[in-house]
Amino acid sequence: MLIEVCVDTAAGLQAAIAGGADRIELCSALAMGGVTPSAGFMAMGARCGAPVMAMIRPRAGDFVFSTDEVQMMLQDIAQAKAAGLAGVVIGASKPDGRLCADTMARLVQAAGPMDITLHRAFDLVPDRAEALELAVSLGTRRILTSGRALRAVDGLDVLRADIAQAAGRIAIMPGAGVNAANAVQIAALGVREIHASCGAASPAQGDVARLGFAAPEGLRETSADLVRALRASLPD
Repeated sequence: MLIEVCVDTAAGLQAAIAGGADRIELCSALAMGGVTPSAGFMAMGARCGAPVMAMIRPRAGDFVFSTDEVQMMLQDIAQAKAAGLAGVVIGASKPDGRLCADTMARLVQAAGPMDITLHRAFDLVPDRAEALELAVSLGTRRILTSGRALRAVDGLDVLRADIAQAAGRIAIMPGAGVNAANAVQIAALGVREIHASCGAASPAQGDVARLGFAAPEGLRETSADLVRALRASLPD
């Protein structure tokens, strides 16, 4: 079982590697679902010793992107490629929630020959079967999905249907709320990759929160111990 861990700080990257992550999803602002990491963070990721996928998402919110935002994404993909990263994590929607095939095709073309993951924009589509076939036709290697649920463990029936339709043509990678307590249930679907944050609460201190430099509830930081626990919970 391949474990991908998403991180948004240098310390989190180190913790994920120390805990035994097989692959890294590199982001900024995981509290908002993850946006594109900085050029400096990409360069650091390229030296971490594990394959690194860069999230390509110019802002928080929905996945309906303007012309200017698409241009930003294309430049960010070029930056990830120049940094020597393994791949990128992409997605783009139409206002009705369907994947935007034109934008997706441009992003895939820009990323070639990098590894490509379709992110959880997939969980917003009105027709998952149609979206999955589009992802296959574009050459996307995997789909990150929670099965349309808040937590992947609550979307098992939907994930099972995705896996059946994919039929080995594209990997289905469950993610969202994956941890040592529920990973066995998710692994039982027969997937070969899972995605987790393995985050632990890190409360903001003093004036850092009071002056608005961090949310009052603090942040979540990747924990090497939680990555190890996730690994230990999975069958050999």
